[in-house]
Amino acid sequence: MNKKEEEVLRGDKDLERERQANDPMIPDGEVNPISTDYQVGQDNVVMKVGPFGLDFHNRVFAISGLAIVAFVVITLMFQNQAEPVFTSTKNWLTGNLDWFFIGAANIFVLLCLFLIFSPLGKVRLGGTEASPDFSYLGWFSMLFAAGMGIGLMFYGVSEPITHFSTALAGTETGANGLRTDWAPLGGAGGDEAAAIRLGMAATIFHWALHPWAIYAVLALGLALFSFNKGLPLTIRSIFYPILGERVWGWPGHVIDIIAILATLFGLATSLGLGASQAAAGLNFLFGWAEGDTTEVLLVIGITAIALISVLAGLEKGVQRLSQVNMSLAAILMLFVIIVGPTVAILTGFAENLYNYIVNLPALSNPVGREDLNYSQGWTSFYWAWWIAWSPFVGMFIARVSRGRTVREFLISVLLIPSLACVFWMTVFGTAAIDQFISGAEEVANVDLSLQLFVMLDGLPWTGITSFVGIILVMVFFVTSSDSGSLVIDTISAGGKVEAPVPQRIFWCTFEGLVAIALILGGGLVALQAMAVSAGLPFTLVLLAACFAVVQGLRSEPRVGKPAK
Repeated sequence: MNKKEEEVLRGDKDLERERQANDPMIPDGEVNPISTDYQVGQDNVVMKVGPFGLDFHNRVFAISGLAIVAFVVITLMFQNQAEPVFTSTKNWLTGNLDWFFIGAANIFVLLCLFLIFSPLGKVRLGGTEASPDFSYLGWFSMLFAAGMGIGLMFYGVSEPITHFSTALAGTETGANGLRTDWAPLGGAGGDEAAAIRLGMAATIFHWALHPWAIYAVLALGLALFSFNKGLPLTIRSIFYPILGERVWGWPGHVIDIIAILATLFGLATSLGLGASQAAAGLNFLFGWAEGDTTEVLLVIGITAIALISVLAGLEKGVQRLSQVNMSLAAILMLFVIIVGPTVAILTGFAENLYNYIVNLPALSNPVGREDLNYSQGWTSFYWAWWIAWSPFVGMFIARVSRGRTVREFLISVLLIPSLACVFWMTVFGTAAIDQFISGAEEVANVDLSLQLFVMLDGLPWTGITSFVGIILVMVFFVTSSDSGSLVIDTISAGGKVEAPVPQRIFWCTFEGLVAIALILGGGLVALQAMAVSAGLPFTLVLLAACFAVVQGLRSEPRVGKPAK
């Protein structure tokens, strides 16, 4: 071999080392990969339509895409008939399957706790020698960002003040002997201090360990089977220990289709909530007319902005918008702390956490509940909504968590975003409850979408802070739509991370159209109904994933124990 050939060979080796260092799918150190002949994208249709390229999984994209198009068309054609259907669907699912949703969420929490304390927690995502892609500060920031969204803006005031006021009002029983009130647990009739404790605990229950355990289970499965097992970054890969090679056939197709539909309807629910809150804020601040027309126009306008973000790309689009939004959210929260009941907020954080822990066993009880309106109308909907969002947030968390041990991963994913959500709820909820106790009871009596702005109206600089609140909702709308379309497109492209942009445009557009169809077909009830309906089948998927994740971890090498 001459000198020139040696230089070329050395250059090739350097390029290979650089490629391995930059490719998260290539493990570092010892792993126990799954041997399969399946190649990412082998079942994809690759074609050109004019100047645009397409690269999608032939069956998953076609079936899920057609199902979404059919849903939009039918709902818009039969708007008057759609509302009672959505109402009855939501009532039946939450009324008859509340035990299933609550029990499943308990299983996810128990699994996470088991893995944290078991030897399986020593498995490292990406291989025994893998190092984290991000510092603790950067990683925690992204986990915190994943916990922020339209839901926190919509429910940050409305949920604490609602649970507080219903708990304060006490319990009521109908002629059939069943409770008709909406108070959590046994209520706290007439006792303001007890109502605050119970109201905040009932709120935190919906934003702390249980929802983040839902995300953690799916995120762990995606990270394990992609970074360690070498399988495509898609939901079906988690089920290889159960289905084997059949995971690349129709059983896997069905799993991915369910994941796409759940994610899209979960996103549409959030987008619809955001539109209703933005419309309420514009009416409150500028006197703009509320109603379906305004909300639809908002969805169209913000979806158009999301499409621009899609075209700008992940780094220039979502990343910059997320940074702006996080800064605005932090400023708004700091403002409420300073000008609001500062001492009550700062002391309330630890108190709220304590009350949450004390009430956790009763709040998470799936059977024999007397507070059916709370457990069915709030908790069942929340768990289904979080589950529907889990492919979206789970894939994001998985992609930024390479190099962490399972124990480190689960502790951080459960605690960091939970604490962020608890603090947000404490700040805005305490401010609203303080106003209520001081005599401004309107904050508890207006529509949920308006309660944030009524609370801000009781503080200085109302016009500025309300406008910031509207901007926050809109930008959360954009980032959720853009990021969600990226995740859905990855699944519908058979696990390809860099699929053509026109496909993301398709999903981004139809997220907006589904939100419009639900707004016109029944408003908030329709949004909640589809979140619950989409969350139900994916709950079954997640329960099966629990077994698959444990099986996958058992075969992985860890400190002091080689691979099987």
